[in-house]
Amino acid sequence: MPLLTLADAELAYGELPLLDRASFAMEPGERIGLIGRNGTGKSSLLGVIAGVVTLDDGELRRSSGLRIAFVPQEPEVSSDPAVPKHRLEEFLHRFRLDPDTKPETMSGGEKKRAALALAFAQQPDLLLLDEPTNHLDVDAILILEYLLLKQSAGIVITHDRAFLDRVATRTLELDRGQLFSFAGNFSYYESKKTEQLAAEAIANRKFDRFWAQEETWIRKGIEARRTRNEGRVTRLEHLREERAARRERTGKVKLAVGSTQRSGKLVAELTDVSKAFSGDRPVVKNLNLIVSRGDRIGLIGPNGAGKTTLIKLILGTLEPDSGNVRLGTKLEPVYFDQMRAALDPEKTVAETIAPGSDWVELPGGRKHVMSYLGDFLFPPRRAQSPVRMLSGGERNRLLLARLFAQPANLLVLDEPTNDLDIESLELLEAALQDYAGTLLLVSHDRTFLDNIVTQTVAAEGGGLWKEYVGGYSDWLRQKPSSSDFAVVKSKTGREKARAKLSYKESRELEALPKEIEALEAEQHALAARMHAPEYYKQPADILRADQQRIGEIEKLLLEKLERWAALELRL
Repeated sequence: MPLLTLADAELAYGELPLLDRASFAMEPGERIGLIGRNGTGKSSLLGVIAGVVTLDDGELRRSSGLRIAFVPQEPEVSSDPAVPKHRLEEFLHRFRLDPDTKPETMSGGEKKRAALALAFAQQPDLLLLDEPTNHLDVDAILILEYLLLKQSAGIVITHDRAFLDRVATRTLELDRGQLFSFAGNFSYYESKKTEQLAAEAIANRKFDRFWAQEETWIRKGIEARRTRNEGRVTRLEHLREERAARRERTGKVKLAVGSTQRSGKLVAELTDVSKAFSGDRPVVKNLNLIVSRGDRIGLIGPNGAGKTTLIKLILGTLEPDSGNVRLGTKLEPVYFDQMRAALDPEKTVAETIAPGSDWVELPGGRKHVMSYLGDFLFPPRRAQSPVRMLSGGERNRLLLARLFAQPANLLVLDEPTNDLDIESLELLEAALQDYAGTLLLVSHDRTFLDNIVTQTVAAEGGGLWKEYVGGYSDWLRQKPSSSDFAVVKSKTGREKARAKLSYKESRELEALPKEIEALEAEQHALAARMHAPEYYKQPADILRADQQRIGEIEKLLLEKLERWAALELRL
């Protein structure tokens, strides 16, 4: 029996319906990746399933007693959640959160992790997650992947392609009000979607050709009236109605990074650079790094490691506590601000791009602001909307539009992929691959990093940073915890050999799930014991030992999850 069934669902907020007689059914044990362009209604559909959005028409049937946990894009965290305390604290520890942290003091990323912990602690039959990887670092994403793989059923909206490939057993696409199902993960969807769009284009061309022939016939005047067939006239009326009702796919975002004069060969040289903030905690310690013209560097590390601080040191906008930063010549940097501080919420979309003018001055010449905004999928009516009315994805597209209107030979992108749909993300990748300047990129999107960067600077802990050849997957193979299966590189350092797993590694891969389960069981038992009423009456050395073991378990779990991901990647 299906967990839930959606039948002939209709939902509309504007001129075009988000759901247009849409239907699908979900079976127990399925993990569905829900994808589609920004604005197509994915979040609204998830809200319908969660019971917080009401359909205009159609029916949603849920199995009897179905327990649902829903984590929206911007979750609110309760200070007194109605779940067993020790179970919630277990999942808060997994997501590296202090259980005593007050919700009102949490950052957006901490609220997301707390909401995810609460959702898993509820042990739902169906888990609904809307963009869960936004604002999570890679370690937290790996933990989320593992927990989802153990979840009985779930529906996830995300643009993280590596995440979809790992957890999805079915891909559901919302396109022009309809739901299209693909059995498999995102990679399988991509191969089948190309075939589907090609078939749709052929069918539309045949329809349009036949329709044009019928329109020619009806306009023949006297000859047509003499031989007019009423059935043929009726058919033409139906053809006109069908063509008028056809919803075309929205055009593609047109991205091209503006180029300018070349910088000097040296972009930046950092010599023994150190930087610390409150409590003398080192963010950067004794770093030596050379950034040369044309480098494409990805910065990775957990939230709070200091990636944005390192970028500011490289750009020379932040002074180091010690060491020296030497900047190259003819630098023209453009900075994509992670927090979107460059956007004035009260200005219109058009004013943001071309203040006081109808034209945008581009490296290749002038372009009317409406035409330029159209390249980023903003229709003319949207150009006069204030920025505060835009969705997260629209704001990101607007910031990219503003960014790419400026010539730059040093492009700095700090989390540019948040809220972008997958198609826009892939077009951004293509634009950056064609970019001739120097690129500094901060991202937790593993596929995006693999497709863009040629070298990685990773946080090693304690303010130490180390440079690796290649993208995220290359770093994963080379990092110290997985040095026993270091990558074999060609002379260029860019190509890698994907050797088969050795017998020892195969046995290790088979054993890892059980080892992780054993650690989780120990963690669960320890958490339960620590919440017993008489627990704190024990000697202090026992309390200290338990606290130390909790930390050890968290570290071991993370190491084994990373090792599991690395071995599966090689396999």
